[in-house]
Amino acid sequence: MPVICQSFDLERVEWRRVTDASCKGFLVDFEYSLLGYDLPSSRLDMLLRYLPGGHCRRHRHVACTATLVLEGEQFLTETLPDGTTRSVHRRKGDYAMAAADAHPHDEHGGEEGGTVLLSMTASAGILFEYFDENWENGWVVSLTQYVDSWERGVIYGSRPAG
Repeated sequence: MPVICQSFDLERVEWRRVTDASCKGFLVDFEYSLLGYDLPSSRLDMLLRYLPGGHCRRHRHVACTATLVLEGEQFLTETLPDGTTRSVHRRKGDYAMAAADAHPHDEHGGEEGGTVLLSMTASAGILFEYFDENWENGWVVSLTQYVDSWERGVIYGSRPAG
């Protein structure tokens, strides 16, 4: 079980920044850090930091995910199967657990941003399904793709060409 970072000091972890200039409807701007993983048990732990005003790409968690808000706030707008939406607001110290195949959502921090710990179990091998800003053209990122991209020093989850 490789442990990438043995410190909880947010100034000592390696952050990788994700932006997407092709998204015009909102600002994709966040950072992430891999803490550790265990491929045989399909487990991955990571940090996600929302920069002020920045959003994640639109996505859904395919893996079962536990979330703990470490700093700031987390806002989600989930799209439910009937097309309606549900808003979720979490503050520092809030904990949540989502089953595998969670609802697609838009996610961002508060005015000051936010940092969350995500602990995921990808029993089907897939962590996330991403969407463009119109909730179309989905693509997935597997646990092995995520780990491989980290080890190669590149950003995970880039949109496939084509």
